[in-house]
Amino acid sequence: MSNSQRRALVTGVSSGIGAAIALRLLADGWQVIGMSRRTPDLQHPNLSWVAADLADPASLNDALQHIPTLDAIVHAAGFMRTAPLGELRYEDGAAMWQVHVSAATQLVNGLLDRLQAPGRIVMIGSRTMYGAAGRSQYAATKAALIGLVRSWAIELAPQGITVNLVAPGATETPMLNDPARQGTPPRQPPIGRFIQPREVAAMTAFLLGPDAGAVTGQQLVICGGASL
Repeated sequence: MSNSQRRALVTGVSSGIGAAIALRLLADGWQVIGMSRRTPDLQHPNLSWVAADLADPASLNDALQHIPTLDAIVHAAGFMRTAPLGELRYEDGAAMWQVHVSAATQLVNGLLDRLQAPGRIVMIGSRTMYGAAGRSQYAATKAALIGLVRSWAIELAPQGITVNLVAPGATETPMLNDPARQGTPPRQPPIGRFIQPREVAAMTAFLLGPDAGAVTGQQLVICGGASL
């Protein structure tokens, strides 16, 4: 099946990594359904948009009713709140868990019967999943995605559906300079620059393509050498 006949749902398309993934897939000939709270600036004949607040399960459930048959699901929506131990706020942890983990579960669980083989599922995680000072709640939500991805990969392999996690390090997006994370400023990777959203998009596009059919249940880290 050519890319022009393939359809992907991408969350978080209004900015950052989600927008970059949508752009890359559109350039590769995919039909893209974007999902976000805000209307994306991007306009393209092969892009349609569904409004949804992933922080609100009812809003997401309503949005899922409008999604047709898919070949791929990419969950890129996310945000970061930081604080050191002793100053953690339950509300921040719960909000990140909802968008990163609960929404991912609701999304894939609700659309599985519309994901046709050979289907692809990609979660956008973070290198922070291994732990980082001042970011424990964020790290915990991203680490939880590993359990989802590996479990789903085992379940769906017999159906020809792959499930993988792309975990970028500090990426040059609006979230990098979010005032809410001013207590834990990003560190530039050893390569001397931040990761570019298009680089994360390129890895995602590969995982959605025909050459990645044997890659499933994996964590692909893009860190610019920061993990070394």
